[in-house]
Amino acid sequence: MSFIIWIILVIVALIIFAYNNLVSLKNKTKTAWADIDVQLKRRHNLIPSLIETVKGYASHERGVFEKVTEARTKALGAKNPKEAGGAEKNLSESIKTLFAVAENYPQLKASENFRKLQQDLTDTEDKIQSARRFYNGNVRDFNTRQEQFPYNLIAKIFSFKKAEFFEIEVAEEREVPEAKF
Repeated sequence: MSFIIWIILVIVALIIFAYNNLVSLKNKTKTAWADIDVQLKRRHNLIPSLIETVKGYASHERGVFEKVTEARTKALGAKNPKEAGGAEKNLSESIKTLFAVAENYPQLKASENFRKLQQDLTDTEDKIQSARRFYNGNVRDFNTRQEQFPYNLIAKIFSFKKAEFFEIEVAEEREVPEAKF
């Protein structure tokens, strides 16, 4: 009789260990997403200042400003990593257009305020990339664990769902550069 009790205790301990491990990975993934969210908000907060600075020099570029503002609004409204990825891709493209406009205005490029905003945005982009890699690593670990035995059984019993990767698909990243000599 005591042998059966030991087997039951070992099985219960394994279930508890597996469940706690899955909860830990899920919470690490949520924390990593929160880190991305902080950096995205910082980026979104820099954009209005950048627009106003460029607008002072290039007021006739109204369409560019509207495009950036619209992309920022969509990015702020993203509800999950997949939506955020698409919205951030559009925002990045519209910011590139804004910087292209700034290239036409040497006085703007020389402006200390513009250079500081550009540096802050570059720094934020780097932090977003770092946070994105960290988040996606946590998602990978969490999703992999849910597929491994016996964790897959525990995940199914307790209705754990796989997390979504945060991907900003930029066409230029996927294309193979063409070498011409």
